[in-house]
Amino acid sequence: MHLVQTMAYVGETPWHGLGNQLAPNQSLEVWAERAGMNWRIEESEVRFVSGNAGLGAIHAFPEQKVLYRSDTKAPLSVVSNRYQVVQPSEILEFYRDLTEVGGFELETAGVLKEGRKLWALARTGQSATLKGRDKVNGYLLLATACDGTLATTAQFTSVRVVCNNTLSIALGDGGGAVKVPHRSQFDAQAVKRQLGIAISSWDGFMARMKVLSECRVHGDAAEAFFRRVLTYPVVNAPDRSAVAVNDRALKAVQELYAGRGKGSLLPSSAGTAWGLLNSITEFVDHHRRARSDDHRRDAAWFGQGAALKQKAWDEALRLAQ
Repeated sequence: MHLVQTMAYVGETPWHGLGNQLAPNQSLEVWAERAGMNWRIEESEVRFVSGNAGLGAIHAFPEQKVLYRSDTKAPLSVVSNRYQVVQPSEILEFYRDLTEVGGFELETAGVLKEGRKLWALARTGQSATLKGRDKVNGYLLLATACDGTLATTAQFTSVRVVCNNTLSIALGDGGGAVKVPHRSQFDAQAVKRQLGIAISSWDGFMARMKVLSECRVHGDAAEAFFRRVLTYPVVNAPDRSAVAVNDRALKAVQELYAGRGKGSLLPSSAGTAWGLLNSITEFVDHHRRARSDDHRRDAAWFGQGAALKQKAWDEALRLAQ
């Protein structure tokens, strides 16, 4: 089952092989149409019918409202009256000045889960090359959801070209994103002002990548690294400090690191902390067990997969200290 309902993209075919391909430098209006984002989220009060078999009086439930699509009238979610909606057009409009004068270029945009989640991803124009051939490009991801699963989130992301692995770029305070909860009004310009910190943080991120690519890993350090990253607390264990290691994942990342991973034999990766990190990111983005490729990508950007990659980044930096 695909979570992706509609999307548009420029360049390479996306991870699931779906979507409408666009020529570069299209207008946001074309993006909205081809990405299936040319509709609005409408809202209505909640009503219910009391009585047996639905034969009874109609009542209102004023504390909550129903969100639905303007085009198909399909319901999206039931939320509190305080919930602030972010429209599909606002996700794309966020990028207008960035693409027209800031040198950014939209690369993918689309709709997940029938419209409950929306995203756009733009290349920033920033890039770095490690040891000659290992190129990493900078991106800005903006996503929102209207089903309570995600605050409106803007985050800088790096994509390693050789294997299409993604990694969030941490801001100076250690957070990887600017998040606007749905109880607050989404202010695009305020978010961009906050992200201004992160645009300059690319240089720091690039410097750390180079340190990782020059940090040699010896002896049992690789297995110890993977065990630290892939250890998780045991739920409902009598001993609350009990932990376990995901053995299937451990075997997979060790094989990726040892040569099966894309780019794992490049000078920047072979036997280095950068190689350890990319074994985890490739596993999370492309191999981790999931109901579908789309569920895996959703987790890799926003969920448990993103948390696992952050843990690997932190552990890799400790190795390089």
